[in-house]
Amino acid sequence: MSGLRILVPIKRVIDYAVKPRVNKAQTAVETAGVKHSMNPFDELSIEESVRIREKKSFPHGVAEIIAFTAGPPKSADILRTAMAMGADRSIHVEFKDGEEIEPLGVAKLLQAVVKKEKIDLVVLGKQSIDDDSSQTGQMLAGLLNWPQATQASNVGFGGDKKITVEKEVDGGTETVRGTIPMIITTDLRLNEPRYASLPNIMKAKKKKIDKMSASDLGVDVARRLKTLKVIEPPPRQGGGKVEDVDGMIAKLKELGAI
Repeated sequence: MSGLRILVPIKRVIDYAVKPRVNKAQTAVETAGVKHSMNPFDELSIEESVRIREKKSFPHGVAEIIAFTAGPPKSADILRTAMAMGADRSIHVEFKDGEEIEPLGVAKLLQAVVKKEKIDLVVLGKQSIDDDSSQTGQMLAGLLNWPQATQASNVGFGGDKKITVEKEVDGGTETVRGTIPMIITTDLRLNEPRYASLPNIMKAKKKKIDKMSASDLGVDVARRLKTLKVIEPPPRQGGGKVEDVDGMIAKLKELGAI
């Protein structure tokens, strides 16, 4: 078997340190003039893919690491970051600013790219921090009929095509084994992503970004869901103090909790 061909889907989202605000029309979260960055779970995916190459975890090595994103022109920034972290090249399916794609649409785009690029392994974040759908990896596995291991906290290889994935579950850990080709979604305890060094940032400027549209891949990404209204949750009310257990029980009864 030749070296692994790894696809790493990434997404441009509102930076995790920014508090999201609903726009005035209450149709979506305000994105204009707001700082964006790579989805944190996707940083883990890039880091893990690069580590597989550096540590020579897979017996036949890694042939190529391809970063992928579907989004507006500004999404090219996160592709450059991914390549500065170690991806070899990128694919950018461009959409207009404000145009949203549902997880199923993204999964269909990835299915087309996997077939086009002859991908062996897809490593992607378990969810994006904007919509928290946690669906794309599972949908892609279903479309490709590939095995999947979700929420990975450790990834290991054994033999020519064997992959062992450990993940945290309630009360402990669960270990699953599969064979390549495979889908892996990453969780926060998998690794700590590196910072892109200045030399690598400069090198990334020379790496290739293939730009295309959904129609170029023959994929229909029409939305099937419509957002009717977006509102912020009501502010939390402050707590109250009670003198003793009897007071607590009385208060809970007053609130209808018991």
